[in-house]
Amino acid sequence: MEQYYCDFGNWIRKQFPFRVQKISVDAGFTCPNRDGTIGKGGCIFCDNRTFNPVYCKTEKTVTQQLEEGKNFFERKYKDMKYLAYFQAYTNTYMPLKKLRQLYEEALEVKDVVGLVIGTRPDCVNTELLDYLEELNHKTFLIVEFGIESCNDKTLNFINRGHNFACTKRAIEKTADRGIFVGGHVIIGLPGEDKEESLRQAPIISSLPLTILKIHQMQIIRGTKLASLYREKPFKLYSLDEYVELIADYIRLIRKDMVFERFVSQSPAELLIAPKWGIKNYEFTNLLNKYLKNKS
Repeated sequence: MEQYYCDFGNWIRKQFPFRVQKISVDAGFTCPNRDGTIGKGGCIFCDNRTFNPVYCKTEKTVTQQLEEGKNFFERKYKDMKYLAYFQAYTNTYMPLKKLRQLYEEALEVKDVVGLVIGTRPDCVNTELLDYLEELNHKTFLIVEFGIESCNDKTLNFINRGHNFACTKRAIEKTADRGIFVGGHVIIGLPGEDKEESLRQAPIISSLPLTILKIHQMQIIRGTKLASLYREKPFKLYSLDEYVELIADYIRLIRKDMVFERFVSQSPAELLIAPKWGIKNYEFTNLLNKYLKNKS
């Protein structure tokens, strides 16, 4: 099948001689815009229940969570290896001594062959990057940054707590250490129309990212964004509109960027809108069909 972009599945298979699977870990982190350091309440759209698997419980150790995750995937693939995915909240937001303990506990678990660490651009420093560079020489490592938007006005509105200059600096400094860097972008944030998203695409493309995740804007029950949406509904894309927008977005991104995903799937009981009822692979099929028809 013709490839219209680099996809994560093919890329990750080239990194290992065996099949690998991410296992999410909730190690009890918080965020500086939650605990009062720079703000409270977190990002206005955030609810970690939308992506934490059932075995991710902070009362369980990193090892226990990984072993439970392994048990789930081993039923399908006996020869599977694993990446410990520190996913919930900001996974570099602890003293370095504690981070070392958590990361290295994960790497001690049988068949764990690397780490994926999700964090914020304002939660890395030189001391941490020195350690991550050292870790990168010992094991497979991806550091993922929540970018969300390149627009400072948007970042302020969503209570992000940092500007885009901070994002750019953190990504560049991490990539300079030879570490694979991933980024998250949300399409359809309040105040950002199609034109604004496409304006940002070349900016994202210019960053030294290896991997990009794109998510549609979702309204989750109980979040501040849900309250704002209820009071004054704003534009959310239909599925067809979003497919077209992502196709246009991809064309503005450099060819070697690895796309990990284009949509997020939140639990139905938490999701207010948009209710597309589509899985990741189904969206990818729609996108590829659209790109083929337009090529």
